[in-house]
Amino acid sequence: MALEIAGGEGVYLIDTAGKRYLDLIAGIGVSALGHNHPAVVQAVQRQAATYMHTLVYGEFVLSPQVELATLLCAQLPPELDNVYFTNSGTEATEGAMKLAKRYTGRAEFVAATHAYHGSTQGAASLMWPKDFTQAFHPLLPGITHLEFNDDAGLDRITKHTAAVVLETVQAEWGLRTPRPEWLQAVRRRCDETGALLILDEIQAGMGRTGTLFAFEQYGVVPDILLLAKGFGGGMPLGAFVARREVMQALTSDPVLGHITTFGGHPVSCAAGLATLRTLVEQPEIIAAVKEKEARFRRLLVHPRIREIRSAGLWMAVELADFGEVQQTIAGCLERGLITDWFLFNERSLRIAPPLTISEEEIDWACGVIVAALGE
Repeated sequence: MALEIAGGEGVYLIDTAGKRYLDLIAGIGVSALGHNHPAVVQAVQRQAATYMHTLVYGEFVLSPQVELATLLCAQLPPELDNVYFTNSGTEATEGAMKLAKRYTGRAEFVAATHAYHGSTQGAASLMWPKDFTQAFHPLLPGITHLEFNDDAGLDRITKHTAAVVLETVQAEWGLRTPRPEWLQAVRRRCDETGALLILDEIQAGMGRTGTLFAFEQYGVVPDILLLAKGFGGGMPLGAFVARREVMQALTSDPVLGHITTFGGHPVSCAAGLATLRTLVEQPEIIAAVKEKEARFRRLLVHPRIREIRSAGLWMAVELADFGEVQQTIAGCLERGLITDWFLFNERSLRIAPPLTISEEEIDWACGVIVAALGE
């Protein structure tokens, strides 16, 4: 897009010429409360003026970490009571994979095709097809893939499987939601074989789908939960969360089984705490997500739209091909609207605005998309 950004405010980004753009992708789902939310900005400024980097793991107790972990665990099922902070989503994936191997004593993983869990080598090993990874092979061995929502793949989860790694809602395949009974069957199969279930909510978490965490809607609880993107409120922050018994596997043989210099940085944790606290103390933000989703779906009507798949304020608007998507993105950008496409689905427009987007802003955005489609 080559936009030079000079500022941000709420659901808008502003370029150096002063043009305002309504942001329908929020930094790929990062800015859940919009750009420069006052609570987040104040928390960052206050913490930066207090102390920044000290020693993240090992010796010091850092209150932003403690407060964020405490508030986070209070929103989760009781079995998810231990938090390990990272810098990013891919690092959360890497830490969870190491934890699963260490806890189970197994080395094999099962992942879904067309899933994206990050670009570092362990996370990239989970990807299939190989379009984005072939140039970097060999990656980790022992990775088996199943099709999302396909019961036939459940027998690939065996007593050799350390963990099954799934996005609760598949993101880069263009928004694929799980059948509840399928996800529940995966959970049962993991229990039967002793494999751990890792649910990646790096994009699906923090209210994006209409509940604070998407897994709440499907009657399952993961053994390890992955968070990032919206979790940091605009600052780099991720986490993997598990029960204490599992997480303890990283504390011995070796004593520092997983370490990080900047993961859980005090300023990032302060931003994450302000974000989570706002979502908890203002429940109307998440409560309005489903209604706003329905409004988008009502207004996005055009003969060129083949399908809309959605999970809360997170949508894939499927068109004919990549050329049509690119033409629509360009037409929207010219009119002051930012949208995007998906890594594994170039036929669909990505919509993932800040959760704070208003009804009037939704109406305007939909009007722009329909106008761009009419060109």
